[in-house]
Amino acid sequence: MANPYKIYMDMCCLNRPLDDSLQERIRLEAEAVLLIYRKCRIGEWQLISSEVIELEIAQTKDIQRLEQLRSAISIALDKCMLTDAIEQRTIELTQLGFKSFDAAHLASTEHSNVDIFLTTDDRLLKRATRYRDLIKVKVKNPVNWFIEVSQPQGDENNDDTT
Repeated sequence: MANPYKIYMDMCCLNRPLDDSLQERIRLEAEAVLLIYRKCRIGEWQLISSEVIELEIAQTKDIQRLEQLRSAISIALDKCMLTDAIEQRTIELTQLGFKSFDAAHLASTEHSNVDIFLTTDDRLLKRATRYRDLIKVKVKNPVNWFIEVSQPQGDENNDDTT
């Protein structure tokens, strides 16, 4: 791949490997996040961070989790700083019904020209799908996105019945 994927993970995503993995969905999402993180760590893909992520991480009460989250974003190659334009876009997105942190993450990703915004938050995914024509970034669940980008080119259904 000539240009590695530029990936932004929100707090739901970053926290997923630290969540209780008794539920199958949580276990699958945690594994997908770890696989994506690994590809970023070895340089195949690029993790993008933001001041918004740092602000949200700083609110983490559990010290061990706080350190793990800081470590996770330490491999980010770029960090989007808050600007007046991002703050204005955040206001516009909250007017569409996005929660303030979600709107700030979306505004940061649009400004950073990331390829994909990953989240495990169903409400955020649903709202982003509803307003996909007004949002300038793709928003996906990490499991679905990882499967999508991991398929060999031209092999849409990966049918082995030949």
